[in-house]
Amino acid sequence: MQASDIRNPSERNKLIMAAALGLVAILFLWWTFFGFGSSPNQSVARPAGQPTPTAVNRGVPAKSAPQSIVDLNNAGLVDLTPVVVLQAVSAPEAGRNIFAYYEPPKPVEKISVTPTPTPTPTPPVLLASLSPSSVFAKTSDFTLEVSGDKITPQLRVVVDNNELPTRYIGPQQLSATVPAALIANPGARSVMLRSTDGKIYSNTSTLSVNEAPKPNYNYIGIIGTRRYIDTAILQDKSNKEIVNAQRGDLLGGRFRVTSISEKEVVVIDSNLKIKHTLGMTTQGDRGNPLQRPTPKVDSEDDEP
Repeated sequence: MQASDIRNPSERNKLIMAAALGLVAILFLWWTFFGFGSSPNQSVARPAGQPTPTAVNRGVPAKSAPQSIVDLNNAGLVDLTPVVVLQAVSAPEAGRNIFAYYEPPKPVEKISVTPTPTPTPTPPVLLASLSPSSVFAKTSDFTLEVSGDKITPQLRVVVDNNELPTRYIGPQQLSATVPAALIANPGARSVMLRSTDGKIYSNTSTLSVNEAPKPNYNYIGIIGTRRYIDTAILQDKSNKEIVNAQRGDLLGGRFRVTSISEKEVVVIDSNLKIKHTLGMTTQGDRGNPLQRPTPKVDSEDDEP
């Protein structure tokens, strides 16, 4: 190593700078590890604007006064608020049961309560009997007489809710004309007495409409002549007897023949005045007479 020449000014300056840097380094290390000491009387930091208390005696350190609420507010304690940390609470996910399924609730059975029937009030008017009490269907108009009690002139005879013209006979009897349209078909008809405003009424009675007797014959053939004197061939259904009838004849003592044609025979019940029609049929035991030759009539003359 080459020695420095002290007599050279530049070299001398370098040595002075190196010595100064070394001294500074030693002082910095000493301050770092040991420090340079402190004064026994250290000043207490106070907020700005507050005067520093002076000691009465220089030899005795001054005592600081207790801080007031104003001092604490000035120190920024009001701004200090607790911090609430909201932490999400997560419930553990429930395990899924693959064997669980929804079962609908059982329907509640409704208990049916049968209401107690209200007793029907007794009608103020009594209907005792009908005359006639039964008729045949398809007959003409007839007079119906009603007997009872407490009958007034304001009452009317009502058949199947049809009010009929009524004649007052007395407090126990009325009469009315029943039209044929109300008894066109067999069955039962309800009959009662009722005032026009419906405030006065009677109990209900029944009028029986029976099916009218029918001729017990089958129309199985016809015999015609040049003079248009036709003869109907009929067969009795009960004994299979063949009967020949012309217009005006009485069958079975009740049904009178009024018309004869190739399609039908018309008879009228001589008692009930009901018309019946017998259509041509092939149900006779001897077959259809139209398939057999027509017998010769004696009144016809043979031509030469």
